[in-house]
Amino acid sequence: MSQRPVDKAFEPRARASAQPAAARGPLAAVIAAAEQVVFGKTTEIRLALACLLARGHLLIEDLPGVGKTTLAHLLARLVGLDYKRVQFTSDLLPADVLGAYVYERDAARFRFHPGPVFTHLVLADEINRATPRAQSALLEAMEERQVTIENETHPLPDPFFVIATQNPAEQVGTFPLPESQLDRFLMCLSLGYPDRRAERALLAASDRRVALAEMAPVLSREELLALQARVTTVHVADPLLDYVQDVVDYSRRAPEFGCGLSPRAALALLRAARAWALIDGRGHVLPDDVQAVLPSVAVHRLRPADGGRALDVQALRERLLAAVPIP
Repeated sequence: MSQRPVDKAFEPRARASAQPAAARGPLAAVIAAAEQVVFGKTTEIRLALACLLARGHLLIEDLPGVGKTTLAHLLARLVGLDYKRVQFTSDLLPADVLGAYVYERDAARFRFHPGPVFTHLVLADEINRATPRAQSALLEAMEERQVTIENETHPLPDPFFVIATQNPAEQVGTFPLPESQLDRFLMCLSLGYPDRRAERALLAASDRRVALAEMAPVLSREELLALQARVTTVHVADPLLDYVQDVVDYSRRAPEFGCGLSPRAALALLRAARAWALIDGRGHVLPDDVQAVLPSVAVHRLRPADGGRALDVQALRERLLAAVPIP
């Protein structure tokens, strides 16, 4: 990421309160605690936390065994959220996720039995192992934060955060997520293999399940909700809005992309950048914040013009940043 002097054009005219700076301490404590379990993945932890603060949903695509489930469980524990895990398989039905009405003979009536989606943080593990019918069970929940069954609408808890993991598409027994569902995820991450130092720390440490069980919450649910509300107050100057529009416009005109970023993607980029700025304790967004979150917001929404299904994250970042001038 480029380092430049801070341009006063990005700061609010009236000095913001000390609230963003006050948020930095608790959020730094969450990241530090997470690093005790997930070694060598500070950037990925920060991005996952930014996704949660921005009230989005997170998709983690990677090989089995690199810590996707651990990261989801850890994040739920550190921010004091109820957590449920759903293992997606080829025989999973929507009712297994959402719940169903069950007839109770003694009461002579049908009563709704909520499914595992009725929680604060739900892990949809290996989501692309399930059929499109089962995958679609999360569409309304992720977009509207509610579930409609038998013409009855049931609100979901607040906050509501979906972390879905998926195996690489070339692995056996996978059903690729359609573009409409991919667009429901604010960010997409890949953890990758740890470096040698991080892997050595992992091998020398105690069982991560034990470490998770001993981990105490750093934030309460109420504190998290307050931080999520604070994200919306982070100032975005007009030059920064121009920069976001230029990035989005380039993705639509560039011949290497099959289709560009949608208006929803532009809004997602802005929300993620605001959350990233709050983690840094700032009350205004800088171009560096946009650059930090851009690959995770764009990589699952863009497709190569040659018909391929995947883009290299680092190459995508370098391409967009080189093509779009920084204000």
